[in-house]
Amino acid sequence: MARILIVDDSPTELKKISTLLEKHKHEVLTADNGADGVAMARAENPDLVLMDVVMPGLNGFQATRQLTRAPETASIPVVIVTTKDQETDRVWGTRQGAKGYLVKPVNENDLISTIDSLVS
Repeated sequence: MARILIVDDSPTELKKISTLLEKHKHEVLTADNGADGVAMARAENPDLVLMDVVMPGLNGFQATRQLTRAPETASIPVVIVTTKDQETDRVWGTRQGAKGYLVKPVNENDLISTIDSLVS
């Protein structure tokens, strides 16, 4: 299965999404802020990144932009997973290079089908 990096500052969300992904036999990496998430993506080259938006320091939109614009990480799909559910947030996330946008609490089937569609 896929190696997936979860970037989220909430220990509860990290645990919840990690457990769900592991249930589906994915390997999980985690980072609890945007800067560490970017660094880990560069070092570990995961198959996909699940990115929260609201985090201290480097937010998820900024981290997504860094990952999708850097040659060494541009091929890694980023899916934004956030509580921000406005259409303007979705548009902005797409403009930063995100390949998907899911709203918390994330539906298991939606998450797995999004991952499956991006990692083949």
